[in-house]
Amino acid sequence: MHITQTSNEDTVVLEIIDEKIKFFAVSMYLDIEKQINNSITNIDKILQLAKGTRILIAADSNSRSKTWHDEITNSRGKILEEYLTSRHLHIINEESEMFTFHSSRGSSNIDQTITNNNLIADVHEWEISEEESCSDHSYLKYKIGKANKYKNKYNSQGIRYVVKEVEYYEYDRKLEKEITKNFKNIIYKGIVQEMDINLSTTVAKENDLERLIDSFTEGMQTACRETFKIIKKQSKTKQKKSVP
Repeated sequence: MHITQTSNEDTVVLEIIDEKIKFFAVSMYLDIEKQINNSITNIDKILQLAKGTRILIAADSNSRSKTWHDEITNSRGKILEEYLTSRHLHIINEESEMFTFHSSRGSSNIDQTITNNNLIADVHEWEISEEESCSDHSYLKYKIGKANKYKNKYNSQGIRYVVKEVEYYEYDRKLEKEITKNFKNIIYKGIVQEMDINLSTTVAKENDLERLIDSFTEGMQTACRETFKIIKKQSKTKQKKSVP
């Protein structure tokens, strides 16, 4: 269920209800061009809404801190650290040789998975995925629910691409084409903001979110295949360079 009163252009709040678990799921972008305290005010409103229940926040905070295993702590990271501590919120991020964000300037951990006391025991197997995301952010994977002590480990080798900045425009156009094809109710007239609004409206009204996710994922994969060169084989290397 989409919670509209606490959602905005940078935040989406959903209430997830399953047979075995119920919680609020939040996706947030903390704009680096804005004071982080503005975003913190919105988090407070969400916590008030979810008071006494479980909550999970997936945030692109544009904040760096050694608390979530970055190499440095910047001023935004310090403010966010202190805020999370004051609200009894927990960072789920685990130490990894990989980073959550990577660009031509370097790599850092500016994405956090955050939860409260009510849900922390049910979030497990957090990791930074090696799967190509077609973005400068990596996929963050974790499971929600009671942990299975007898778990199998799989080594999934997803398709990887050589992503060049000069090809971003072509990728955007192909993705827009695929979204228009996969979502019949969306009419694209060349204005990306209108497509975003139409997608948000579609998600809010759709009962079968899994079908929507599959359609969007299929569109992204097709756009990637038609734009970027596929890496057939690549060895792992640990990246040392970090964003200043």
